[in-house]
Amino acid sequence: MNRRFLVVIGVLAAAIAVVAPLAPTAKAQTANSRSSARTPWGDPDLQGVWTNTTTTPLERPKELAEQQVLTDAERAKRGAERLAEVSFERPVQPNATGNRLDRNPYNEFWAERGSLSNRTALIVDPPEGRLPPLTSEGQKKQAERAEARKTSPADGPEDRSAYERCITRGLPGSMMPGFYNHNYQILQTPGYVVILVEMIHDARIIPLDGRPHVGQQIRQWLGDSRGRWEGNTLVVESTNFKAINDRNITVFGSGGETGRVIERFTRVGANTIDYQVTLDDPATFTRPWTAAIPMTKIEGPLFEYACHEGNHGMVGILEGHRAEEKAAGR
Repeated sequence: MNRRFLVVIGVLAAAIAVVAPLAPTAKAQTANSRSSARTPWGDPDLQGVWTNTTTTPLERPKELAEQQVLTDAERAKRGAERLAEVSFERPVQPNATGNRLDRNPYNEFWAERGSLSNRTALIVDPPEGRLPPLTSEGQKKQAERAEARKTSPADGPEDRSAYERCITRGLPGSMMPGFYNHNYQILQTPGYVVILVEMIHDARIIPLDGRPHVGQQIRQWLGDSRGRWEGNTLVVESTNFKAINDRNITVFGSGGETGRVIERFTRVGANTIDYQVTLDDPATFTRPWTAAIPMTKIEGPLFEYACHEGNHGMVGILEGHRAEEKAAGR
């Protein structure tokens, strides 16, 4: 092997040693440029179709205590257990009236479960990953709803939840993951952000021009939303909620008539939005709580969610309850 060849090899090796460390940095710069993409008028670009499906529970299981992160082995084991726990093909539990269905109304064909993350809960504050205690008023309302489920679960359509009646999941419910159709299309125009929610086809039109909230006498299912930019983060504050008759006030209900919902959308990569939502409802909870729910970009478009109040299911529920009352002599 001659001396010239050795010199050439040495030069090439030195060049590779210099260039190699730059490769990850170049990739990181590309990812950063995508995450900091701008609209033609200069706002951070959040547009696209996104999903937040996951089997990670809202609250940290009690047996995990202060453990915030799962190992890969724990994640695999708990992920399989979680899928079995939420599967539509699991044995059905008795309903509020004590009756038992032979099977679930759905099967897993309809489900979009996502997967379990390494985090043990969606709730990041309080740090123990659990919902804060209810206030005395919150406990009273919870007891009243539990009693209503037992004594008058279907006296009329109004006794069924707004979710079941295809009206809305409220906030933060409409932005929380579930078992299917939890996909979102974000559209931006100068001065506005629009979020189309696939589930129950809610459409949120959020102004960014600094206008004040509407008067307290105006109440809406999704509240009154106002947005602003804090750096690359879209912050949306919603107030003026209409009280929702719901079966689960902690997830599917609204922020309550005295509450606020604060959302933060930050694009952290080409295919990921860091979404965090805080519910501040002093009439229900003893302190605010925050959940962090990553949103992943998917191919669109969204499909119509053709759910409507007054369908065959509602008729069947009411007729069934009338039959139960007649059988009980009521």
